Amino acid sequence: MTPAPTTLLDAALRGMLLALLLVLVLVLGRDRPRLPAARAGLLLALGLCIQVIGSTPLFEATVPRAWQSPFVAISVGNAVLFWVFVRALFDDDFALRPLHIASWLAVAVLAAFNCAMVAGSASVVAPITVGIQRAVPLVFAVLAAMAAASQWRADLVEGRRRLRVFIVVTGVGYSIGMLVVRLASPRGQLSGPSATADAAMLLLIVAVVTWQMVRLAGSEFFPAAQAPAVIPPVMPGAPAPPPQPADESADPRPAEPEPATEPASDPAEDRLAASLQHAMAVEHAYRSEDLSIATLAARLSVPEYRLRRLINQRLGHRNFNAFVNGFRLAEATAALADSSKRELPVLTIALTAGFQSIGPFNRAFKAATGLTPTEFRRKKLAES
Repeated sequence: MTPAPTTLLDAALRGMLLALLLVLVLVLGRDRPRLPAARAGLLLALGLCIQVIGSTPLFEATVPRAWQSPFVAISVGNAVLFWVFVRALFDDDFALRPLHIASWLAVAVLAAFNCAMVAGSASVVAPITVGIQRAVPLVFAVLAAMAAASQWRADLVEGRRRLRVFIVVTGVGYSIGMLVVRLASPRGQLSGPSATADAAMLLLIVAVVTWQMVRLAGSEFFPAAQAPAVIPPVMPGAPAPPPQPADESADPRPAEPEPATEPASDPAEDRLAASLQHAMAVEHAYRSEDLSIATLAARLSVPEYRLRRLINQRLGHRNFNAFVNGFRLAEATAALADSSKRELPVLTIALTAGFQSIGPFNRAFKAATGLTPTEFRRKKLAES
């Protein structure tokens, strides 16, 4: 019997999709394999491979429902992996926590249990678990969108910003679209045309992501293997921000050497760098609690993209908040080490430097120095 054209099209789309996913696995495993974003992306790509196989109409029609439980569990769990991947991709300081693993396990177990209940015709339990399972992709799609929105403005890496927008928009749109389609199906399964459309949408998303990752070799999406600490420009007499500690999740392999030749200096960029230096080190713009890349660009009378490019490409910072916190921590460490300010409360020092509350200050300070502000002050005063 000759296969229908739609069946052949579906098989061709899924074959190309699996090939691209495997290429993405190789790229992510090659570039910064120890970083959380690369690991989350690799797991998501492998999970999508299983989803592509398990959502094949022939597979769903011929394989007993109970045997499909592992495939369904991993497919639904991909919603959690997508959320973790977006968080890791947006935040260079992201760390995988037990909550993320527990979330994936809970979703996967729920999906497998629901699949088994449906196979056993459990009329009482199944409707409840089906409703929860179908809501999972939407919930984690919303969480992924919130994670993207919270970090998008502070991201200074233009290539990563553009790809992130694409991933989030298409990822959220795909999750909502598939939720609507599955809600219209009595058993939550995709029919022939909708299954082919599912494969086509996934192929489009994965093709763009894979092309970007291969073309840029991951250089714009993940931090350098072990980049040296970058000190913001400081005017004479101003305190220097402390060097950042080594990233334990960084790839231990040595970074590739930078080209020996540097591009010719741009007078306009030099003037902007001098203005930025003056605003931060002399006028103490970092003390403003509501300082953002937009407000700082307006203060310097330059477009945002020029300021982003300067701070990222010339000063080596990937996140605007980290750039600003370098100046705030420099002022705070100088004040804590000053014996004449030993009676000044730590909270006052933090607020004066521009931090909005003591919690973020304590976390940023310990991440930069390895000590709490109180421990740092006690040590410095004892040395003096």
